[in-house]
Amino acid sequence: MKKSCIYRQEATQHVQCNRRNPGVPMRRLLLASALVAVALPALAEPGTPVQLAELSARLYATGIAQGDPLLALSAARLRKEIAPELTDRSATDGTAGTAAPLTWEEMLASAETLAGDDADLLGLIADARDETTKGVASGPVYNIGTLANGGADTYPPITFRAGEYAEVYVEAKTTADLNLTVMDAEGRLVCSDTDISSIAYCGWTPAEAGSFTLKIDNKGPVASDYALMTN
Repeated sequence: MKKSCIYRQEATQHVQCNRRNPGVPMRRLLLASALVAVALPALAEPGTPVQLAELSARLYATGIAQGDPLLALSAARLRKEIAPELTDRSATDGTAGTAAPLTWEEMLASAETLAGDDADLLGLIADARDETTKGVASGPVYNIGTLANGGADTYPPITFRAGEYAEVYVEAKTTADLNLTVMDAEGRLVCSDTDISSIAYCGWTPAEAGSFTLKIDNKGPVASDYALMTN
């Protein structure tokens, strides 16, 4: 990973760094420290690729809502660590969408806009754009669907293995209010996420292998494409 002195942790290293690069402003070091603090919980327990997708989307949404470029930047760095793969999965009688999941490039572009003329923030954003990942986490597959306001998509049963953590995640780029419901083969509720948000996540460990039905509802005021991810 491309490193600049601003990412070093120890005070002595900061001193050495400033001596070698006296033009690096202290404010940029403080901003970098704040960026590390924002991302620290995710770095301590990185979780699964699907969880990283959810966390990055929530950080990004909060950053946009608060006009905070550091949050949007943190989201982009997390999203850069995953590489979801497109699948031909589709909802029963559903309509395929034409969009894609949020990308780290889009998140960085938003962070850049929020940063305005702040040279220190723009420098951090440039660093994030240029840095390489430690190892992109592959595995989650996704498809794009589209829903009218008040619409719902139900997917054909998907099989998950016994004893292995199963994950389902959905996100939209718009102000849609997406609800996610997971039911087992007997029609019993396994998991649901119905908060008012364009993001919904369900995770559970099946006691035995089986098929599960996924339902996505758009309770928001506008039609929306969405990305559905599973592990």
